[in-house]
Amino acid sequence: MSHKIKPSTPQSPARRTLLKGGAALGITAGVTPFAIGQAKPTLRVLGTHVTLQEELRQRAMQDLGINIVFEPGGSAAVLQKASMNPTSFDLYEQWSNSINVLWRAKAIQPIEKKRIAYWEEINDLSKTGKLTANARMGAGDAPHKIINVQDNGTLGERHTDTISFLPYVHNVDSFGYDRRLLPLELQGEAESWGWLLDSRYSGKVAIVNDPTIGLFDLALAAQAKGFVQFDDIGAMTEVELDNLFSVLIELTQLNHFSGFWTSVPESVQFMKSGRVAIESMFSPAVSALNGQDIPVTFAAPKEGYRGWHGVMCLSSATHGRSKDVAYEYMNWWLSGWPGAFIARQGYYISNPQRSAEYLSEAEWNYWYKGQVATAPLKGTDGMISVEKGAQRNGGSYEERFSNVAVWNTVMPTYEYSLQKWYEFITS
Repeated sequence: MSHKIKPSTPQSPARRTLLKGGAALGITAGVTPFAIGQAKPTLRVLGTHVTLQEELRQRAMQDLGINIVFEPGGSAAVLQKASMNPTSFDLYEQWSNSINVLWRAKAIQPIEKKRIAYWEEINDLSKTGKLTANARMGAGDAPHKIINVQDNGTLGERHTDTISFLPYVHNVDSFGYDRRLLPLELQGEAESWGWLLDSRYSGKVAIVNDPTIGLFDLALAAQAKGFVQFDDIGAMTEVELDNLFSVLIELTQLNHFSGFWTSVPESVQFMKSGRVAIESMFSPAVSALNGQDIPVTFAAPKEGYRGWHGVMCLSSATHGRSKDVAYEYMNWWLSGWPGAFIARQGYYISNPQRSAEYLSEAEWNYWYKGQVATAPLKGTDGMISVEKGAQRNGGSYEERFSNVAVWNTVMPTYEYSLQKWYEFITS
């Protein structure tokens, strides 16, 4: 961070209820509070299990005085639904690789910066692509490339008054592995994406079933093993995709892959049951498994991470009162408490300074500063997911985001990659 954070202090009742009920509607976006006796509005949020968690829903309803319906699902399924039926949701929560698909389908509408109460607090990751001057940009769709709505209706880097998504949660992903099952020959070696395709893990590997995410996990793995090379891994050519999937289909025929998961709970079950020893993984799954005393490490690959940025998008079919409520919910996400909540599952928020007030000093130092945990830390499920003395793999917030190899991306060869992906997973 660019300036010093004060240690967390206990919050006063007034501070904790700042956003509650009609007060939030008046102070955060200039929306008139709902009249007494008026029916509570209902906000429909479509997305994945990553952010559509019950504790967040309950807290938001309490703070905002509204009804909220969450519809979580697998990333590919919810993206298809959102792009084809914008009347089915008010807000959409997923990752930045979904933006181009939604925008081209006219499923989402521009968001006005002036209605985002904490816009000035949002850090540079989604504004310039870098948290620090010397950070590696990473190939593919870095969030700053697709956030600003240009005058001609396209998405680009030039800053304007409207954006295609609210920048909020984000992280760098890799793979998780059960330390008890790490092959002897790999112990002491630098973690590498190549482990996903290592024959010593044959039959014990799972990949996320998403052609804009799992594809990059496998591309990074194949390149690390020397099976294929890419001129630009964020924009693979059809020939490069052919070469990649030739290798992957051969491995499938050798039963290298145990399965393909579609949701965080499913990835947890894969590892918990012993079906896999290594797999594509998101941070909440690692946290959940560690909370159940299953020793899974979230790797910091020497080749760099796959980066992602959460996006909150406003349906093109949402207007009037529902639109006002949607802005209130967006502002709520940046108000402090939600960012602290998701920090406990290993995720970052775009204005972390505000969330620092809701984290203990030990939590802040572990999750954001990359320091050794000075106390046991609980995850979002209330179970201890970080033992005292542990240190976050990959380092601090700035260090992790300085080492992005590629971002979740919809490539120019997207349609062709979809065809190859489905050939692969059904081979």
